[in-house]
Amino acid sequence: MKRIVVIGGGSAGTGAATIAVQRDRSLDVTLITEFEDIAYSPCGIPYVFGREIEKFDGLFLQPLEFYAEMGINLRTETVVDRVDIGRRVVHSTVGEEFPFDELIFCTGWEYEVPDLPNVGLDGIVYIKNIRRAMELDPKLDDVKRAVVWQAKPLGVELIEALPRRGIETHLVDSGGWLLSEFADADMMEPLQQHLVDELGVKLHFGTHLTGFDGRDGRLTTVRTSGGDIEADMAFLVAPTLPATGLAKSIGVETGSTGAIVVDNQMRTSVDGVFAAGACVETMHGLLNIPIHLIPGTYAYTQGRLAGANAAGASETYPPVYVPWGLGAAVQVGGALVSETLAQATGMKYVVGKATGITAARYHPAHEQMHVKLLADPDTRRVIGGQFTGGDGVKERADFLAFAIRKGTTLEELATMENVYSPPIGALGEPIAAAAKDALSRLVG
Repeated sequence: MKRIVVIGGGSAGTGAATIAVQRDRSLDVTLITEFEDIAYSPCGIPYVFGREIEKFDGLFLQPLEFYAEMGINLRTETVVDRVDIGRRVVHSTVGEEFPFDELIFCTGWEYEVPDLPNVGLDGIVYIKNIRRAMELDPKLDDVKRAVVWQAKPLGVELIEALPRRGIETHLVDSGGWLLSEFADADMMEPLQQHLVDELGVKLHFGTHLTGFDGRDGRLTTVRTSGGDIEADMAFLVAPTLPATGLAKSIGVETGSTGAIVVDNQMRTSVDGVFAAGACVETMHGLLNIPIHLIPGTYAYTQGRLAGANAAGASETYPPVYVPWGLGAAVQVGGALVSETLAQATGMKYVVGKATGITAARYHPAHEQMHVKLLADPDTRRVIGGQFTGGDGVKERADFLAFAIRKGTTLEELATMENVYSPPIGALGEPIAAAAKDALSRLVG
């Protein structure tokens, strides 16, 4: 009987174990995780905090019994401390041994805890494990003021959620605008205005976190370069690092991002060892450089592919073009590359902008949709773009990523077909209008 051991129970690990069992019922598949649960959506945690989702139960894909009945040997709350690659055995901290023929690392990511004074005070929290979030949720009823550090996607979700609980919410970020690492300031402005005007969020941009103060071991003040902020709780959306310690201990190669290097079949540099999810680096199809991604959509797909190939398949994973999106009342999204990244990497580009609507102008469902496209001025192929508006951002971001993948040109987008239906589509598609604007700039 062929033995497959999967380390990690997130999207990648769950996908790897389930697809391996489904592909070959004769396999002996063991899934090991240090946490109490597998197969839940940590991305949904801020929405439960904000009461947009009623309770945490809906964030679990299936109960643990489901996976046991499928035939997976599930070992929760089990910490792996060593892999003997010579004997092909995984060791736990309590002395258990799990022999394997094929090993899949789905060890995910971990926060880089900032080296700041009093960072261990009670009330300073990180969002990752759902059980800790469930314990935290009732405590939010007593929180009057909270600080969120860093305007990354999770940070933006938190500053939308916490005011809905009546919490005075402050965002501290050293950048100049929301999502400044990859989004553009002009496209984030409508969302920022909504957060300030409608939710009362206090935005502290260009501001560094410098430490914390407390009383009796409990947080009372967040210290920043712009002054102190009184707070009952601080959410640290700290930088993330790929969890590669176990993999490196057996000689698995890591790359320029610090994550595990895999080929397009999710194989590592060590024979019989695969890796998937947030612990690996993924090739960007346009930039042709490795990047580190943590969204579950990539982790789950990569995990399923690793599981299938460990079970005997020969499937391949393509380069990525990174569609992204978030927001509720004001949605933002796009597909990399943004103008911010194009400038940082020295890429040539032309910009096209347009503002359209998401439904017929006479239908009450219509909302504004701002579009910004980037294209190579020589080939006129689209290289990225962003959207800000109401419903439809997610679908446009997905479409744009696929268009970039297929080498679509401005001329093709300018003449694209679009649905006209009063409640869901206007007569003119704003993507086409933005493409026409870019072409007019090239001609001009």
